Amino acid sequence: MIGVRGPRIPAHQITTRNLGAAYPFIAEAGLGQRGVVIGDDLLGGSFVFDPFELYAQGVVSNPNMVVFGQIGRGKSAFVKTFLWRQAVFGRKAWVVDPKGEYGDLAAAWGVRPVALRPGGAVRLNPLDPGPSHGSGVDGEGSTARRQMELLSSLASACLGRSLLPRERAALGVALVSATERADVPTVPSVVEELLAPTAASAASLRTELHELLEDGRDVALELRRLVHGDLCGMFDGPTTSGLDLSAPLVVLDLSALYTSAALGILMACATAWLQAALARASSSARGATVRTSGQVFLVVDEAWAILSNLGVARWLQSSWKLSRAFGVSNVAVLHRVSDLRSVGASDSEQVALAQGLLADSETRVIYAQSPGELALAGELLSLSATESDLLPQLRRGVALWKVGQRSFLVQHRLSPMERLLVDTDGAMTSVSSCTVSPPR
Repeated sequence: MIGVRGPRIPAHQITTRNLGAAYPFIAEAGLGQRGVVIGDDLLGGSFVFDPFELYAQGVVSNPNMVVFGQIGRGKSAFVKTFLWRQAVFGRKAWVVDPKGEYGDLAAAWGVRPVALRPGGAVRLNPLDPGPSHGSGVDGEGSTARRQMELLSSLASACLGRSLLPRERAALGVALVSATERADVPTVPSVVEELLAPTAASAASLRTELHELLEDGRDVALELRRLVHGDLCGMFDGPTTSGLDLSAPLVVLDLSALYTSAALGILMACATAWLQAALARASSSARGATVRTSGQVFLVVDEAWAILSNLGVARWLQSSWKLSRAFGVSNVAVLHRVSDLRSVGASDSEQVALAQGLLADSETRVIYAQSPGELALAGELLSLSATESDLLPQLRRGVALWKVGQRSFLVQHRLSPMERLLVDTDGAMTSVSSCTVSPPR
């Protein structure tokens, strides 16, 4: 058939089952059908994804994810509905929420966020023990080591520099002394040991008592801010009893401190507490017969706030690696790819740690980025020239997925009920007035 503009070729119809054979250099075979449906693979068929299944199959080397996206492009809608749909498989989600955006999702699940406020009624002890507490094991993931890493990271972030050897030693003996006194130490008890060290602590370091006091004084005064300063009332005592950690969704709401310069430090404390609680829960569930009983998603929203502090970034990368042993898929959420570079100078350790976090997250979900991000996105995410050029053109709800060495262009689909949960334009009705039931 010849048209005005040349030959007109009739449309060819084919099923998705045979599409890969018909167009072998265009159509991806997909990631299988085990997992939750994300939406449409724009090159054909549905897109189904499950990090735990892909990790078990060896498709990816870790179940962690990083999600990038400009405001209004569908990043938050994806994360929230992804967690919601995972509940079908009995999986739980724990979220560090610095902006207070997960309240509607929590309400739909029938739970209330744990709201942390200076001087508030809820306290979390970031030094709560992990599953190895009391076992005498001093391995990489032991409680004592985790506590020391966290305290060193917090102190380093507060001081704005790395700890000196004598400061680290003083902090270490203070932690040991606080643990001997109360079994489960708290930040206030460690601060007290730094400000009033014992003769036994000084003797263990072959130093004088007054020298040990001077060695740890700057660290104590900075950590004291969490105890008696403007950040008190959240992480300065034992964990408040009665917190329900068995819910399918646990949200730590830090929105009261979103504009605080110490947001990264507070997020680190919150994340440390979540990880210790998750490790204990996963350890106790290892004997369960349900395969997914110990699999949890830990979401760190606005992750740039943690990465911008060198000491805290070191701790986060370390914990990112360790949590895989407990069946945790970490999800870091950022706005721009350049957030990984803006945390410090180009050759700084902060940037290296941020990019290391990316290397430990083999699934990258990239929503629309500005043209100024293209060169960096191509470099850090190993994008082809075509993929980089595509990023500014992605419409709302469409993302480029990089899963291991494979690429997909995915249109995220929302059900009418899910639209109520993720609408942030202020036009939504309250979740409590809707007939929304969590997936079973």
